[in-house]
Amino acid sequence: MNTKVILNKDVSTLGEEGDVKEVAKGYARNYLFPRGIALPYTKRILELFEARKEEIAERKKLKRQDASSIKERLEALELAITMPAGANGKLYGAVTSLSVMEELEKLGFQIERKRIEIPGNTIKKVGKYKFIVKLYGNTSAELFINITAQEEKHTPKESPAKEKRKRWHEARQEDENGDAPAEAVSSTKAEAGGSVPAGTEENSAAE
Repeated sequence: MNTKVILNKDVSTLGEEGDVKEVAKGYARNYLFPRGIALPYTKRILELFEARKEEIAERKKLKRQDASSIKERLEALELAITMPAGANGKLYGAVTSLSVMEELEKLGFQIERKRIEIPGNTIKKVGKYKFIVKLYGNTSAELFINITAQEEKHTPKESPAKEKRKRWHEARQEDENGDAPAEAVSSTKAEAGGSVPAGTEENSAAE
C-alpha cells in the first residue's frame, strides 16, 4: 500500500524539493522519513511548505541554471580511456559508470555514479560511445568517450644463432685474456655446432 509524502530534498528517482509523491509505506517509513528526505503528507506540513514556496522556487531556479552551465561544459568534452585489449578489440576488463565518474573527477566534475548512464551498463570493446549524465530535473548532458587499446611493449629477442655467436665471441675474448680455460671455449664451440662464425677464426695457413 502507498502513502503520500512531501519531498524535503531533491531525489533523482522521485522528484524535487516540495513535490508531493506517492511511495510504498515501507520505503517512506524505513528510508525517506529517518533520513529527512521526505515528510508525511499532513495539513500542518503542507502549510509549512506553502510558506516556503517562494524560497523553494528560487532554489530550484538556481539549480536549473547551474545544471545548464554544467551541461554546456560537459558537452564540450570528449573523454578518452586507454585499456589493455586483445587483437579483436575486446577489452581485458570493462569501462563502467565508475570508470567514467573517475575520469570526470580528474577534470574537476563531481558527478554521482548513479547519474551516469552508459550503453549496456558496461563497455567491453574499443570504440567511440555516447553516454548520458543526468544533472537536475529534466536537464541531461550527452557526452562521448573514446576507448582505445593500450599498446603492448615487446622486447626484441635475439635469434638462437645470434646468441650462440655472441657467447662464442665472449668465451674467445676471455680465452685471449687468460680468464677462461680452454675447455670452456671448446664447449662453446661445440654448442655453436662444432664450428665458429665465419671470419672469426684466424687463418692458420698464414702462420
